[in-house]
Amino acid sequence: MNDNMKQTNDISRSNGANSISENLNRIAWDLDWNLLRTFMVIAQEKSITKAALFLKLKQPTISNALRRLETKLDCQLIERGPRNFKITHNGDALFQECKELFGTIGRLPNIINEPHENIQGHIKITLASHVVTPILDETLSEFHKLNPNATFSISVKGSQEVVNDIQEKQATLGICLLREPLEGLEKQLFYREYFSYFCGASHSLFGKKNITIDDLRGQQRVTFYTDNLGDVLHPLAVLRGKVHLSDTLTGVSNNLEEVRRMIMAGLGIGPLPIHVVERDIINGRLWRLLPDNPPTAIDVFTIQHPKAIFNSAEKEFLKMLNQKILATALIDRTYGDKA
Repeated sequence: MNDNMKQTNDISRSNGANSISENLNRIAWDLDWNLLRTFMVIAQEKSITKAALFLKLKQPTISNALRRLETKLDCQLIERGPRNFKITHNGDALFQECKELFGTIGRLPNIINEPHENIQGHIKITLASHVVTPILDETLSEFHKLNPNATFSISVKGSQEVVNDIQEKQATLGICLLREPLEGLEKQLFYREYFSYFCGASHSLFGKKNITIDDLRGQQRVTFYTDNLGDVLHPLAVLRGKVHLSDTLTGVSNNLEEVRRMIMAGLGIGPLPIHVVERDIINGRLWRLLPDNPPTAIDVFTIQHPKAIFNSAEKEFLKMLNQKILATALIDRTYGDKA
């Protein structure tokens, strides 16, 4: 290739890149952002009619907004017909971006209203049920003593809901179980807990020693929704398969406290983290089954969004918690049997 041809190609590529950049800038400046809000509600409600009700607008107004957005972006976002509603690949990609965008916008008041003379602001933590570790308790206590004007809100949800909140920038910090690597999020092993099987005081196996795996077969069970192969409690599902526990379920929940309640009520045997129910064991409300068998390890993680804009209180709290985690050896962040 001679120099003239190479120069021509370089200029062509440069012009192409400039054209793309100019097109993106034009969309960013020209797009009516209300169209994105309308589209996000349509995708969430999975219906133009329901979106109209949610936004308190007429259905033709919603349909027109969707058409305008598709025209502006030059692609179809939703396949729709009399009996058909399906979000396209492009529509789903835009929906994910919209959720993150609106999560950022929703956090703006917490950032711009922050005074500069001291650390203030709101910290929102979303976590799985019954996260029990002194590291979190000590961090909350120490942080509050140093920064009494900062405020907290803590929500208890299923692990997948925790992940969704962090992906959508709806929370400062998530604490949950994970079943697979997370794209676009930062995670850190917070602590390790050990699960074993238990029964309540009214159960026929309560108080019996030398219980064998054969004694558990055929027993009715209580467990978590995520006690499945490939889900966040995958190790428990593996153990259940190894000992051939019954498939008969008398109770299920995504909340540890409710699983514990059903086990204590005698609905069936079920898995619980040993360190969480130590007092129940001492007080005779729960009986550990198969105490000589190695318990099952489950890891609990902290997660956060690397692109989230944090106020000073959030930054300081996350820094303090991270320092405590790193300063504590894993063996000291392991609860229950360490076998």
